[in-house]
Amino acid sequence: MTKASICVYCGSRPGVNPAYVQEARALGAGLAPRDWRLVYGAGDVGLMGEVARAAQTAGAETFGVIPTHLLDWEVGKRDLTRFVVTETMHERKKVMFVNSDAVVVLPGGGGTLDEFFEVLTWRQLGLHAKPIVLVNVDGYWDPLLDMIENIVTQGFTDRAVAEMITPVGDAEGALNALGQLLP
Repeated sequence: MTKASICVYCGSRPGVNPAYVQEARALGAGLAPRDWRLVYGAGDVGLMGEVARAAQTAGAETFGVIPTHLLDWEVGKRDLTRFVVTETMHERKKVMFVNSDAVVVLPGGGGTLDEFFEVLTWRQLGLHAKPIVLVNVDGYWDPLLDMIENIVTQGFTDRAVAEMITPVGDAEGALNALGQLLP
């Protein structure tokens, strides 16, 4: 049995910077030596596929969750330790979240932002206390962090919300932060 399950939110595309793929692979590979399980969106494309393949190659357990309408689009990766198909995106996000002990956010697009803000909001509301680690590869998330700071300074949320996010620069930083934040 694994020590912890790490939910990874990331792009279904690789992005333009090769460092995104490099860090996705490093994160996936870094789970196995710590006996952590990958929980993710079950796609075999983009950064999602990179994280999963690296985790599998390193020997980590993998738990993927995908809604029926994305099986073809995201090329559902069926060779995972556990592969769950849901009816809706809402179910996907719920299953991923309840089966994880922490969240790591790699670069991604609208879906990644949706997932990030949902778990951040749930934490703000006291619905969970799971760590949220933002992997800011080559400053990718700088505009997001600036926006969150602006939300705080403009009085729309408390400083405590910004402090619920642990920004790190790379996969190794994320793995180290999780090692300190997880029980």
